[in-house]
Amino acid sequence: MNPIAPFFHNAPSGIFINSKALRKPLTPAEKVLWQLLRNRKVKGFKFRRQHPIAHYIADFYCHEALLVIELDGAIHERKDVKIKDKLKQDYLESTGITVLRFKNEELFEDINPVLQKIQAYLQRK
Repeated sequence: MNPIAPFFHNAPSGIFINSKALRKPLTPAEKVLWQLLRNRKVKGFKFRRQHPIAHYIADFYCHEALLVIELDGAIHERKDVKIKDKLKQDYLESTGITVLRFKNEELFEDINPVLQKIQAYLQRK
C-alpha cells in the first residue's frame, strides 16, 4: 500500500499541480486565517493550506485531527458552487474528515468565534 495514499486519499497528479498554484495567491481571508493556523499556533496542531485530498483541494487541512477548514467567499453563494461544495463535503466526511466551513465575513467581522470553534474541535482530539 502506498504510505502517502491515506494522507492524500489517492489524489491524482494534476491536483497536486493545482494545489501548489493556489498556495501563492492567497485570498485576504485565507491570509488572515493562515497567519493564525501556521506553525502549530492552534493547540500544537499542524495545518497545511491548499492540500490535495482525492479530487479536491482543501483550503486548510490538519491530518492529525482529520479536520478541513473551508473559507467561503461570495462565489460560494452561487447555486452551482453550493452543489460542488456539498459534494466535496460529503466526500470528505465519508472518509472520516470533519469539515468546518466559515464565511469570509465571519473572519473579518470577528475572528474570535471562528478560532473558538476551531479550538473547541481540536480540544476533543
